[in-house]
Amino acid sequence: MIKENEDIKASSFTQELPEDPSQLNQSRIVEKACFSRVNPEKFPHGSLVHTNPLLQAEMGLENLNERELLALTLGAHPDTEGKTFAMCYGGHQFGQWAGQLGDGRAINIGEVENEGRGYALQIKGSGPTPYSRRADGNAVLRSSIREYLCSESMFHLGVPTTRALSLALSGNKVRRDPMYDGNPLDEKGAIVCRVAPSFIRFGNFQILAAREDKENLEKLLKYTIKHHFPEIEGDLKTQAVSLLKAVADKTREMIIHWQRVGFVHGVMNTDNMSIHGVTIDYGPYGWLENYDEEWTPNTTDAQNKRYGFQKQLKISLWNLLQLANGLYPLVDDAAPLEDILHEYDDLIMKEYHQMMCAKLGLENWEETGIGFVKQLRGLLTKNQIDYIMFFRLLTEVDSYSEEEIKALLEKTSYQSEEVLKIQLDEWVEWFSELKEHVQKEGSSKEERAVKMNLVNPKYVLRNYMAQLAIEAADEGDNSVLNELFELLKNPYDEQPKMEKWFAKRPDWALEKVGCSMLSCSS
Repeated sequence: MIKENEDIKASSFTQELPEDPSQLNQSRIVEKACFSRVNPEKFPHGSLVHTNPLLQAEMGLENLNERELLALTLGAHPDTEGKTFAMCYGGHQFGQWAGQLGDGRAINIGEVENEGRGYALQIKGSGPTPYSRRADGNAVLRSSIREYLCSESMFHLGVPTTRALSLALSGNKVRRDPMYDGNPLDEKGAIVCRVAPSFIRFGNFQILAAREDKENLEKLLKYTIKHHFPEIEGDLKTQAVSLLKAVADKTREMIIHWQRVGFVHGVMNTDNMSIHGVTIDYGPYGWLENYDEEWTPNTTDAQNKRYGFQKQLKISLWNLLQLANGLYPLVDDAAPLEDILHEYDDLIMKEYHQMMCAKLGLENWEETGIGFVKQLRGLLTKNQIDYIMFFRLLTEVDSYSEEEIKALLEKTSYQSEEVLKIQLDEWVEWFSELKEHVQKEGSSKEERAVKMNLVNPKYVLRNYMAQLAIEAADEGDNSVLNELFELLKNPYDEQPKMEKWFAKRPDWALEKVGCSMLSCSS
């Protein structure tokens, strides 16, 4: 018998915001409400795959044993009974307004408070909701492992993110078409229990504004400020403007971190943007390997590349514009909202340059021309340089000799030695300018290396690594999953015994499904 201990409380979201009056759990339009009550499916044959003791302790849930964590992940813990719900929100998908979207395969199960911090819990893959549209609300082991590993990897990289408390098999088979190519497969069903300050998205505000539901839009604003931005004061208009500013600041911080570690989200739709500026909804994400500013891992975006690596800077601004439109009915004045967006555009480009200089070990970023960084980006692109390895190994360049530069390129490029020779003179010229900047700042090689290794990770969750964990786990072997989970806790450390994971993408991964391009299928 699983004991009740009242660790998990009902969400304040359901206590203070309008509820869908219908209990009908089938795909439908939900109006004049911010959420719908819904119960997770029953999974009598579920089993625990992995747990996260660090997060469990942080949340004050150390008293939950594995059996209780399994019940929690499956949505069957008594603490969550009667507290579960799915949010209603809308959003722009690939630049087009999609109308109502909502939690189609995620169910919110309650909140935890510990040491002055609040944690919202949500299980993903636990069955249909009124927002599932034509889907079944389930998730598969493949995508669940990717989210479980990646969200924790991002946390330890210092990137604002949702986190993962536990991962379980549902015990059911789920039919999916992984590449949307007409070849569906029966895959193992799985559920992730994920954690965030809240799961409120840009789209929660957008859907109410689009429906001209000003009354509930105001309620949502006041709720959000009361529970998540209590420092915001003033009248309704001032609060709405201040919320946009706060969200913009948090979003900008997140995007700069994405660029720093080479992360590409893949689906930056506005329904996948958190008001807390945390990375959410890990679908077809990826890390830059050979540097390509247009690269996106998402098959759906392969043609237009709307969400390519470098475009994330501008797309975040576009998404904030849509949030501003969602808040506009409460402001009725475009000017203060536009001022925030203009400021964002200026700040994100300045902070991007500052971040890139930090990756190069340069502190006087204001004295380093934008052209210097732009030239580097061009060279990285021309020579298909591995983004992670290049910056991590840059500390090995000491004399800035042609031999050192050539050695670095050979270690980090996906091109042949013959091709590298063509741009070698350009590299030597660029490194000579870097040397001037370094000498002007006067820091020692050792001092620079320490600083650079704090911002340039050695280990990230490359897609081929996640795929190896997925394939092993699919056969019942969780050893790779366990190893990567431990590796990614310390991404900036050398970890000599884990050196095999500090390597360029293997050739076999270039075309392999799950390693190069991915779909939204889960």
